[in-house]
Amino acid sequence: MRARYGVPLTLTAVGAAGLAYAAGIEVRSFRLRRVTVPVLPRGMRPLRVLQVSDIHMVGGQRKKQRWLQSLAGLRPDFVINTGDNLSDPHGVPETLDALGPLMEFPGAYVFGSNDYYGPKLRNPARYLIERVQGRHGLNGNAPAVGVVHNPWEDLRDAFDTAGWANLSNARGRLKLDGIEIALTGLDDPHIKRDRYAEVAGGPEPDADVSLAVVHAPYLRSLDAFTADGYPLILAGHTHGGQLCIPFYGALVTNCDIDTDRVKGLSTHTAAGRTSYLHVSAGCGTNRYTPVRFACPPEATLLTLTARD
Repeated sequence: MRARYGVPLTLTAVGAAGLAYAAGIEVRSFRLRRVTVPVLPRGMRPLRVLQVSDIHMVGGQRKKQRWLQSLAGLRPDFVINTGDNLSDPHGVPETLDALGPLMEFPGAYVFGSNDYYGPKLRNPARYLIERVQGRHGLNGNAPAVGVVHNPWEDLRDAFDTAGWANLSNARGRLKLDGIEIALTGLDDPHIKRDRYAEVAGGPEPDADVSLAVVHAPYLRSLDAFTADGYPLILAGHTHGGQLCIPFYGALVTNCDIDTDRVKGLSTHTAAGRTSYLHVSAGCGTNRYTPVRFACPPEATLLTLTARD
């Protein structure tokens, strides 16, 4: 029996242990990533930017709420929320409770597909199939049918009331002790809500620094921002791959960006120009796949410094 069943039983035990770790431990093992990006004009003081993304709030996630609240202790200069706050149509009050202390700081936001629509149960293997076939979101796939509509308007109204700039196909400004920060954002490319023509034109010359913000880092958006000369693009959406292989990395990105840039700081080149790109792995998961492996949930504190 040992020769015949030993290996399958061992593999089953290892798989069960890995699933228990991914669903019971790592998915709640929140981390803060710290990154330095040299994009400011010479002589300008550093700016500390807290990026939160892909919260995917579901009722009862108390540890996540407390962790998000604790991030206010970092005292960032401003906050950027790169979308997918919801994974439950009843999750708005708990999302706002979690983000309440952060909404005391200047900030800006874009929405992702899960702010607008509730997730659907689907086979995780489809992400691998869609990657091979080059199909992502509504970019090559049929529109979602019978989806739940989330109360995103309540989220928008609360963010706007707190003074956060709505960057969904829009421009905005933050003023910090005499420093002018110009922000340009897009609505979610994953569901084809991006309208770059409405915000084209590049950085604003009278601002001290201009940054670009989008939920899903689709190449068409990255190309447009980079060609227009933005020094830094902030995005989320990918969950860092969510289920990764140790010492190898992510298998999927859920968009057309390559897996080498699925999370963290990298660069993007288009039209002879190069921008920094930061993709947050986010701090949540789709409610139907509440697991993470070799990819802990995170937020990022970016310190923007003067260019060399």
